[in-house]
Amino acid sequence: MKKYFTSLLVFASLCSFTFATGIDDVLSALKSGNAAQVAKYFDKTVDITLPGKSNNYSKSQAEVVLKDFFRINSIRAFNIIHQGENAGSQYCIGNLVTNNGTFRTTIFMKQKGDKQALQELRFETR
Repeated sequence: MKKYFTSLLVFASLCSFTFATGIDDVLSALKSGNAAQVAKYFDKTVDITLPGKSNNYSKSQAEVVLKDFFRINSIRAFNIIHQGENAGSQYCIGNLVTNNGTFRTTIFMKQKGDKQALQELRFETR
């Protein structure tokens, strides 16, 4: 019985490490303006909100939209305001500082099977 609980504890620890890694990787890619790295975590479809437009895109379309956003808005910094998790999902709210101003940014990821999937990305003018 003791081995069972030890195994369960190790498994839970590994799962929580994997869970945290996904959003941390997305934040690192966001800070560097690397759309291809962010796209690795996209779900099959992704909701992307930009100033003046909002749509649900396929994984490949979303990468092009994000790459274009980063091309127009060179990233200077990303400051986390709040980060948390709730019922198998993780989110992060922060300020993305660019050459064209600051965008309040929201990232929403959901656990799908053994990995996290980025489902929503919002860039709102401050």
